[in-house]
Amino acid sequence: MDSSTEDIDARHGRNAELYNALMIDENQNKVIELCSKVPDHALHILTVHDDTVLHMATYSKKSKLVLSLLEELPDNCLDKMTRQNKAGNTILHATATSDHALPVVNELLKKAPGLLGMRNNSGETALYHSARCGKTDIFHFLADKIRGYDQVSKQSFLQRGDKTTALHICVLFHHFELALQIAKDHQFLINEKDTDGLTSLQLLSLKPEAFKLKHGDGFLKKLINSVKYRCSSTRRETIEKEKPQYESAIQLAKLLIQKDTSWEDTVPIQDKRRPRIHRYGFSTNISSHEKGIREGREIVIDPPLLQAAKSGCIHIVKEILKVYPQAIGYINNQGRNILHVAIKNRQLEIFEFLKKMEIPMRQLAGKVDDEGNTMLHMVGKRRKDYVSETVEGPGFVLQAELLWYERVEEVTVPHFLNHQNNKKFTAEGLFALTHNELRLQSKEWIKRTAEGCSVNAVLISTVAFAVAYTVPGGSDEKTGFPILINHPFFVVFTISDVCALTLSLASVVTFLSILASPFRFQDFKHSLPNKLMLGFTFMFLSVTMMMVAFVATVMLMIKNKESWAKVALYTFSFIPIGIFALSYFPRYITTSTSRACKYLHEKTKQLIPRNILVPLKKICCLSNRPKPGDTTSFIP
Repeated sequence: MDSSTEDIDARHGRNAELYNALMIDENQNKVIELCSKVPDHALHILTVHDDTVLHMATYSKKSKLVLSLLEELPDNCLDKMTRQNKAGNTILHATATSDHALPVVNELLKKAPGLLGMRNNSGETALYHSARCGKTDIFHFLADKIRGYDQVSKQSFLQRGDKTTALHICVLFHHFELALQIAKDHQFLINEKDTDGLTSLQLLSLKPEAFKLKHGDGFLKKLINSVKYRCSSTRRETIEKEKPQYESAIQLAKLLIQKDTSWEDTVPIQDKRRPRIHRYGFSTNISSHEKGIREGREIVIDPPLLQAAKSGCIHIVKEILKVYPQAIGYINNQGRNILHVAIKNRQLEIFEFLKKMEIPMRQLAGKVDDEGNTMLHMVGKRRKDYVSETVEGPGFVLQAELLWYERVEEVTVPHFLNHQNNKKFTAEGLFALTHNELRLQSKEWIKRTAEGCSVNAVLISTVAFAVAYTVPGGSDEKTGFPILINHPFFVVFTISDVCALTLSLASVVTFLSILASPFRFQDFKHSLPNKLMLGFTFMFLSVTMMMVAFVATVMLMIKNKESWAKVALYTFSFIPIGIFALSYFPRYITTSTSRACKYLHEKTKQLIPRNILVPLKKICCLSNRPKPGDTTSFIP
């Protein structure tokens, strides 16, 4: 073995020993001893990524060890303090990832002040790096070092190579408390744009989750968490951690909105309200001059108001319109206003908010974009990556889309209903074209669901019918009457079994009516989804009644057993009901029951003659009249 191979093996062995010693807290003295035996001491390169011993000690958050290594560092090694690993990070970059390392940062800058201005491969200084990691104490400590610098020099420390500032990065990583302090102390960063042309407010406008406190998702999860949190302080700690960030996000939004006036740079308003009615077949040819203007137009990023409308950040929309109410008239380079954007991105909360603004709403509703689209056309321009979080199955997605069309149609100017865009599509035609694939998916989905559920409902009705002829306890041979007919639980068994049979047959009929549907667009608006929910309701209720009948049967069969056996069997017999309730009821009650009840109510109103309903309504109103001396209000 030659000497070079021996040197490599010795270096690898030494590095392994150093690395293992760094990983064990009790071996700090051994680390200092091993570093004294290598030429570069604590600046010895240890890893394949060119991290030194000091890098690794700071990553391991061993501040005392780092300080000891710096004390032992000879003067002839100080020129190597600026060593960078393969990512370009210096020791100061590594130290900036921990708020507990302030003494280390102070000592590093004493020995090598040049570390403050060094950048890694991403163009980040240690000051910027601390902001990206959300280390408030380190950031303020390093920011004090540049307090006397001019604005240009400060900006070079607070901005990396791709123009992203420390304020941008704090918003992106949800460090809102630190972002608020940066915005206050370095206001020149507020209007700075990153490489995508976005300001910090525009980035914040794309984060509606920043203005919402998190909660548990499901009923079962909340139940488990409530039990768990009673035995610990986890929930309190979570709320205490979330609340400052939530409040800081609100304060940050207010501060940034005060300084942002990008909505003033709008596209000139053009009157395009003359509708292109499909009966008259207007030409859609665009002049070469107009086409050149469109092709040569610079793509401009929407201001925070439209960005917030796109992402559903209602808080920022309200705050901007509160400070600058005239900003509502902004039109982007596509000729679209805030109403177009909100409808296209299905932001219901923002749409309802704009509807309440009566006068501005009339102006917004009469605008047509550069492609000739009215706000009703925007319903047909659904974002391809849009997925509703409140519906399940393509049938309900299509229903939500149809309800959006209906909702927007109510506030559309009447003569715009037959208006054609530049591609000669009316709003209704565009909607049908873009949603045809979803309609086919919905048709197949609802047919499969109805077929599967009808099979289950037939099975339930078969069992319920058979049980009616094999009553628990048997029948009297002479009279033919059930032996346990006078027992209270026999009444429960009889009623629940009859209800199970009736409800299961009702669900079968409902599912069969779905299969006989023509599956038109309008059928998916109310009829088909409501029938499906009604069928689910009948089927779930029939299952519940079958469980009740089972429990009643068990109680009838053990009436002569010991009390402990009764309690045990009674408890076990309720396990299916408990599982069913926890699994289906919380999620189902909010959607299925409300849809089914509403559908039943509407059908009942259609079936019962009006001459019966009117007298009933009058009787209800008379019964609600306040008595003499009653101060409560009367609502007819």
